Amino acid sequence: MFRVLGSRSKTCDGTTRREVLQVGGLSALGLSLPQLASADALKSQLEGPAKAVILVNLIGGPSHIDMFDMKPDAPVDIRGEFSPIDSSVGGLRVCEHLPLTARTMHLSTLIRTHTHLYNTHSPYNMLTGYSGPVIVDNVAKQTDHPSIGAVMHHAGLRSRDVPTYVWMPSHPGHSQGKYRAGPYGGFLGRQYDPVFTDYTARFEEETQGRNAHVNPPTPLAEPKMPLIDQLPPITLDQLNGRRSLLQQLGDQITALDKSSVARNLDDNKRQAYDLLTSDKTRRAFDLSNEPQQTRERYGKNLFGSCMLTARRLVEAGVRFVGVTTESALDGKIGAGQWDTHSNNFRLLKNFNLPILDQNYTALIEDLDDRGMLDSTLVVVMGEMGRTPKVNKNAGGRDHWTQCGFILLTGGGVRRGYVHGKSDDHAGWPIEGAVSSADHVATIYELVGLDPHQTITDRSGNAVPVGLHGRAVRDVIA
Repeated sequence: MFRVLGSRSKTCDGTTRREVLQVGGLSALGLSLPQLASADALKSQLEGPAKAVILVNLIGGPSHIDMFDMKPDAPVDIRGEFSPIDSSVGGLRVCEHLPLTARTMHLSTLIRTHTHLYNTHSPYNMLTGYSGPVIVDNVAKQTDHPSIGAVMHHAGLRSRDVPTYVWMPSHPGHSQGKYRAGPYGGFLGRQYDPVFTDYTARFEEETQGRNAHVNPPTPLAEPKMPLIDQLPPITLDQLNGRRSLLQQLGDQITALDKSSVARNLDDNKRQAYDLLTSDKTRRAFDLSNEPQQTRERYGKNLFGSCMLTARRLVEAGVRFVGVTTESALDGKIGAGQWDTHSNNFRLLKNFNLPILDQNYTALIEDLDDRGMLDSTLVVVMGEMGRTPKVNKNAGGRDHWTQCGFILLTGGGVRRGYVHGKSDDHAGWPIEGAVSSADHVATIYELVGLDPHQTITDRSGNAVPVGLHGRAVRDVIA
């Protein structure tokens, strides 16, 4: 339902907030009015090779030494239980439980030396470049540095008829009732937040006694946009037969004309109209249009469905898509997390690695087959790696921010390239260290933004969008 009028709840400037914001739940679309939004006018450079970014957040911290930086000659309490296999890149070996990924490595750049001091579970470092020290309260705050997707939107790298920035299957931390820092607009304002999807998981297996750490049941679900799903089909003639959404918002713009936020409302108004009246977004989320073979190729589990939806969203024109491998089970953390303090090898072997291997390679090969890979940057990483030494807690590995991996594919990166080298135990970079800020600066270069451009935070300080990172030139084709 399109709704603008409602009970009066005035803001400090006398304007009725509900009248301005309650347009079928605009705030749920990330289209709420800016709160002290920056007046900076970021400008994109010449269009970068990456027209869109899909970032896969392996939340919890994936074990780099058990995936892409294996050390088979190390002592057994370092090398672990898995063996390496050859990949499609000469001299590069990856985990035996990533056979499909192994055959696509010639399309990718592998960074083995991601290093930072941000030892906590949120994608804040991955999405902003913040490299530490640890923030005690890592929930989202309006003073946070904005994410890559938010900065792209702010700089004018925007979509038409679809959201610019989408995050699936829900906000990071949703399985714990938290809003983990990272994917938001931060001090740029909430109008640059992503559109967060939702989902309802079902299970074909018994869930009693199972959890994220031991034999997790597979969630079967598709990401949904609640707002879009709740809107009944409506034609432009029907819409224009009423007092139009634009006209209703226009009345409020007049009331806000002298307010600082009014300068930002026209763009929000246009996006709201496009999103709420276009069928393009609805079609992008409708997986029933995909052939059964494609659905099975990605996997009908929640994460495969998110990966397939990500491809469809990019095809529709979305600029940045985030996917967190997180699900909820009975109000608690469900399958998909990579925080393997215990049961590391069993969880990786029986769930995490096979699921990722299937849906990641399906996405890469699908993009390549459709001629979309050169213009779509796919990033797979976690917020940290895991300790080189296996602990005594049921064969787990603990947090290790000093060394981890970043897998980059398409979107202007070199193919078949391995960047950096770790020591004999995959504990520390010894060549080509890459900070979180360097990683973020590299993505900005690939999408056509200068990472050294500045934006103004809430204290009036000029801050580089890429913080103080430098793009890793060797990974750019």
